[in-house]
Order: sequence, then structure tokens, then C-alpha cells
Amino acid sequence: MALKPTTCKEAIARWEKQKGESAADAKVIELQFQWPPIEKMDGALSTLVSCEKLSLSSNMIDKIAGIAGMRNLKILSLGRNYIKSLSGVETVADSLEELWISYNPIDKLKGIGALKNLRVLYMANNAVKEWVEFNRLQECPALRDLVFTGNPICENQPDIDTWRAQAANRLQQIIKLDGIPILRD
Repeated sequence: MALKPTTCKEAIARWEKQKGESAADAKVIELQFQWPPIEKMDGALSTLVSCEKLSLSSNMIDKIAGIAGMRNLKILSLGRNYIKSLSGVETVADSLEELWISYNPIDKLKGIGALKNLRVLYMANNAVKEWVEFNRLQECPALRDLVFTGNPICENQPDIDTWRAQAANRLQQIIKLDGIPILRD
């Protein structure tokens, strides 16, 4: 018999029981590594009105949803899931400063431009192949720290220096790429 996936509501209830506090008042909520894994982000997440950092990494989530009510969300951690696009993240565009979304099959960055306050994007080991997609990061004026290693676009460059020069040239606003400061003339 297959196990039923954990719902966000169940994961939140489990978190509250473990922590002995109300999730609605908590600033940091960690729902990573649920067993059985969470497969869907849903409206239960919108009850987390005080949450500034939400971790849902290492689950089986395929799309970003249910976070529209999270007005204070600054850090969203969704690494190691099955997320294919950034659609849905725009609902927290006003508050979101950091998006940790490495190890997902994302190949397009459509919608990233809505994140005007995004300072940190950890997006290693995804599926971005095209410069036209990478260039969408130019629409994020606050972006300073980008981790993008392990995407086909990086691997397709002749060497690491070419990758760094291309990326830094296209994204004048970043000061750190793949964990290493960018030195500009």
C-alpha cells in the first residue's frame, strides 16, 4: 500500500506539536524532510502570517503555491524538490529577499522579474540552458548573491573563467557568484 503524502496542514500541526508553539506566530518554520513527503504547497501555508523563513526543502513538491498570505516571508527554501517553474513565487514579491531553490528541474526564469527585493538566489543544479533565460535576472535590481553552478548554461562554457566573465557582464548588480566575490575593474 502506497503512503499518502503529508499535507501542509499535517506538517504544520506536526511542527506545532514538536515545538509546542503556534505556527501562526513563529518567524521560522521548517517543514523539510517530511515523511511521507509533501507533494503540494497549499493554502494552509497562508496561515503562517508571521513567518519570515519557510523551509520546504527535500520533499516532492512540483509547484509553488499557497503562500499568498505570507506577507512577512523573507526567505523561501525549496531546494531538492520537483519544482519546474517559478510561477507562484510572485505572490510574495514584496517581502521575499532570498530564494533557495537548488536541485530542481527549473529551465525557465519567467516571472523572476517580479522579485524586486530579491538579494540572494541559490539556484544551483537546475536545468537553465539559455542565456535569454539567465538574462531575466537583470530584472532583479537588488540581486547581489547568485549561485548558479551545475546548470547546463554553466557547464556549456569552455571554462569557469568564461562562465564568470559572461555572468558578471550580464548581471552588473551582483557582487558574489557561485560563492566567490566578483572582482570588477
